Amino acid sequence: MELLQELHTLIVEHVGDGGRRATVVDGVAVAVVNEPTPPVVAPVPGPTLAIVAQGTMRTVFNGEPYEYGAGKYVIASLDLPSTSQVIQADRDEPLSVFIMDLRPQAIASLLVETDEAGAPPTEREFSVTDATPKLLEPVVRLLRAARCPDELRVLGPAYQREILWRLITGNQGGVIRQIGLADSSITHIARAIDRIRRHYHEPLNVTDLAHLSGMSTSSFHRHFRAATSATPIQFQKTIRLQTARTLLWARTGSVTAIAHRVGYESPSQFHRDYRRMFGTSPGRDTQ
Repeated sequence: MELLQELHTLIVEHVGDGGRRATVVDGVAVAVVNEPTPPVVAPVPGPTLAIVAQGTMRTVFNGEPYEYGAGKYVIASLDLPSTSQVIQADRDEPLSVFIMDLRPQAIASLLVETDEAGAPPTEREFSVTDATPKLLEPVVRLLRAARCPDELRVLGPAYQREILWRLITGNQGGVIRQIGLADSSITHIARAIDRIRRHYHEPLNVTDLAHLSGMSTSSFHRHFRAATSATPIQFQKTIRLQTARTLLWARTGSVTAIAHRVGYESPSQFHRDYRRMFGTSPGRDTQ
């Protein structure tokens, strides 16, 4: 508890009065939220580590909710569509989070130094685990060092490396190892996800995506579902509908115009899919 309390104090210190997010060093950030928020449609940028020091969050993937609070850490191995919200926070006890990019090259450099790097590779798109003192200690040391630019420059890389090592040898070591393996299925599927995300409004060609990933079509389908819990078509539909909802909330056009904009040829199909995913009509969301 003492480590968590110090982590929260350091996060608040780095964000400063009235702030919400601050960059500590390249690839490392902290965030503070003072009140509960509505569900926000946004991808979880992966691969990413997030440690909650105080407060509670909920993230939903493909209709499955993940709730995590103080002392929990989250690994998002891919850039997946999601809906996230802060469900417990106020000005006296705000949500505070430590966020760090999980860079494959940095992980790979650790993997080559040992044959005993935790659990075997696995495919999980989103995982929640208890943060042990061994993991929290280098995180706290990193934020302490950030108070002094010279200390951060000299010691920061070592602390980040230790954080990665604690992840590799922890309960989610298989997920972390998979991120660091250059030829892992996650790396290949990430290319397909990036293509779908950038061209979500265009017709989907699964054969082309399989070729981009260096897999047969059947193998691609199997690995894609294992990594995202969805088929490529379902994944694209989720991207389209979440983008549409953001556009509707921003009132950037009519329901029909937005349906076409995100790639739907049939407005009636758009209405059906939208209601099935969000439990309400697109017309009601514009209000």
